Amino acid sequence: MRYHYEKPAIYLSKYGDTYTCNHPVYSRCTLYSIGNKGLAVIQQRFDPETKHTWWSEIDPWITDDLYLHPKFKKFFDERAGENNGGLYPTVTIRQIMWALKMKPITRERWETCFDRRNI
Repeated sequence: MRYHYEKPAIYLSKYGDTYTCNHPVYSRCTLYSIGNKGLAVIQQRFDPETKHTWWSEIDPWITDDLYLHPKFKKFFDERAGENNGGLYPTVTIRQIMWALKMKPITRERWETCFDRRNI
């Protein structure tokens, strides 16, 4: 049995759009939108040469699995919101996977997390 979520050999990325904004934490995210509400999802990245981390859009191989998950709509309805000055409510990939009871992606030593619900 796999403990971590693994990248599939073949995948499509039909749901979720890459969204560019002026957020204090990130400049690009994956935006899921239904009607006039949206939910931004971010994932942390790392550059081994400079030891620099940043937040950006999530991996394209996981976007559809999140959106098509049976519990996604309920989570979206609870956390999504309308555009507020170009910004939408934001969650990390780990927060949404935890809430949907999905197996997590492998955690790296350099990863950080947010202590608060709202980002």
